[in-house]
Amino acid sequence: MTIHVVQGERELVSDCRSLAKFTLRGIPPMAAGAARIRVTFQIDADGLLSVSAQEQSTGVQAQIEVKPSYGLDDDTITQMLKDSMGNAAEDMAARARAEAVVEAESLTDAVNAALELDSDLLDAEEFAQIQRDIADLQGRLKDGKAEDIRAAVAKLSRSTDNFAAKRMNRNIQRALTGQSVDNI
Repeated sequence: MTIHVVQGERELVSDCRSLAKFTLRGIPPMAAGAARIRVTFQIDADGLLSVSAQEQSTGVQAQIEVKPSYGLDDDTITQMLKDSMGNAAEDMAARARAEAVVEAESLTDAVNAALELDSDLLDAEEFAQIQRDIADLQGRLKDGKAEDIRAAVAKLSRSTDNFAAKRMNRNIQRALTGQSVDNI
């Protein structure tokens, strides 16, 4: 996993100043979004920034010291602040959209994986509805606004609620099959 340290007041990394990048290695394979990384920023008495990252389940750690290559003068700082205020609405909309896209892709991947394993739990209409909702969500990902994407995510989530309950019931039944009441 690569950690990118940036400086700036803008919502998107692409609009901020890159300070450093470092890699956190040795993280075991996990599902997307499952790794929990704690990133710590410390500034010492000399004003040097050190950044460390630690994966919480394994304790794997990496760090970097950010040595200033050049400082920011007052005019540059003032301009950065003006840019952040002048672009705040657009920046927040772009960030909200990016976050909605990540959520949508994660849900779509999870639903597709569940369908591969357990689509036999669905009748034809339930399966067709889920497929329509996935297609609708994919269409909104291309050029939809954050609120449109979130609405499609909510719709897909609702249409898969019954499927999720059926999957859970099946897995509970499998886990309990052959068990005595005393063992439970």
